[in-house]
Amino acid sequence: MKILKLFFVSTLFFVLCMSCSNDTDDSSEISNNTFDTSKVYEELNISYGTDERQKFDLYLPANRTSATKTVILIHGGGWTSGSKDDMDAIKLLVAQEIPDIAIVNMNYRLADANNPPYPMQIDDITTVIDFLKENKTKYTISEDIGFIGTSAGAHLSLLWTYAFDTNNKVDMVCSIVGPTNFTDPVYLNNTDPIVSNLLELFGVEANTSFLEEVSPFHQVKNTAPPTILFYGGQDPLIPTSQGIDLRDKLQTLNVTHQFTLYENAGHGWVGLELLDTWSKLKVFLETYL
Repeated sequence: MKILKLFFVSTLFFVLCMSCSNDTDDSSEISNNTFDTSKVYEELNISYGTDERQKFDLYLPANRTSATKTVILIHGGGWTSGSKDDMDAIKLLVAQEIPDIAIVNMNYRLADANNPPYPMQIDDITTVIDFLKENKTKYTISEDIGFIGTSAGAHLSLLWTYAFDTNNKVDMVCSIVGPTNFTDPVYLNNTDPIVSNLLELFGVEANTSFLEEVSPFHQVKNTAPPTILFYGGQDPLIPTSQGIDLRDKLQTLNVTHQFTLYENAGHGWVGLELLDTWSKLKVFLETYL
């Protein structure tokens, strides 16, 4: 499938990140597998599996404690492409402007005709989270996490949060133009070959129960953590109903949430809308993570 490669964050946050510099210092590693918590620490391409895609980057803040929380960044790319590099701009923003949280920027195995995205990519997220839990003492972090996902990565972030967070460790989740409901009639009845190919990743003739299983809209419960949603009114891939319907369900369930629809935006945006997105997301992170 040749999905539209509008890697939202790479361009969306470029303007804000041009003046950012990475002050991380990986010289803080000391003996006995511990780290100097008074210094920033960066470790790239940590393996969490045997596949070459199963790697993540870790950024630890200075003066961290066992209460330090971690935000996990999940890239987009239609489940079949993309890279953690596409999230570097958001990583820089978070590190610069919210310097007291840890950051994980992860790759996951990409889907193809022989390897569907579900449950493979959800399993990769679980493995990373288990890795962080097992190494929380080494890194001096807590088990509490948040998610920022874009496009397909936003879908994965929402789905893992709503259906797989059995220990209630997710404090917040952000979806930027993420699909939420594969049973939406706008999807099921669509004639766009790009969208059809995207949906077929989850099964050419997938039944309703399976489509509900992989849809955050159908998995969310009243125990869900605070959720912030951003969507474009002119998005060719993600119908506005994907964000609006989830917003309405979150409201019905009395789940803390925030929803923004940029009426004239597509599968990404710049300018004042860009500034608005980061302003709202920053406050949300500072409030709930």
